[in-house]
Order: sequence, then structure tokens, then C-alpha cells
Amino acid sequence: MQTIFINIKCELGKAYAVADSLVQNLDEVSEVYSTSGQYDLLIKAYLADNSDIGHFINERIHSVNGVSDTFTTITFKAFT
Repeated sequence: MQTIFINIKCELGKAYAVADSLVQNLDEVSEVYSTSGQYDLLIKAYLADNSDIGHFINERIHSVNGVSDTFTTITFKAFT
């Protein structure tokens, strides 16, 4: 399982609609947070090991109405 974090910049006034769409329509998305600063949302997603992250971002995230920009962080190891 691959864990990725995606910062999302939304069109003005669309952050709540984007968050709702991500939670309701993408099984890979486990958490969505509103944030302050350059980006409006931070999502945590789990992808299968054989999944193509680029395709997931381009086809599943960028296609959500109201998403205007993303910044993806790919993780390697979780420390507990």
C-alpha cells in the first residue's frame, strides 16, 4: 500500500464542494483536511502498490470540479 498526501488549491468558494466530492467519490481518500496558506485542502490517500500515482492524480483528482492546482508528497515509511 502506498500512502500519499495531496495539497489541493481550489477555485474561490469551491473548497467545501471539492472536499465533499473527494470524500464521497474516491475510495482511496481516507482523510480530507481544510488548511490555511497556499493550499485549501490536504488529503491523505492510500493506493495499491501497483497503482500509478500520476494517473491517480491526473484522472481522479484533477477531474474534480473546482480543483485548480495540486502538490503531491509521496511517503516512504511511517514512524510511530
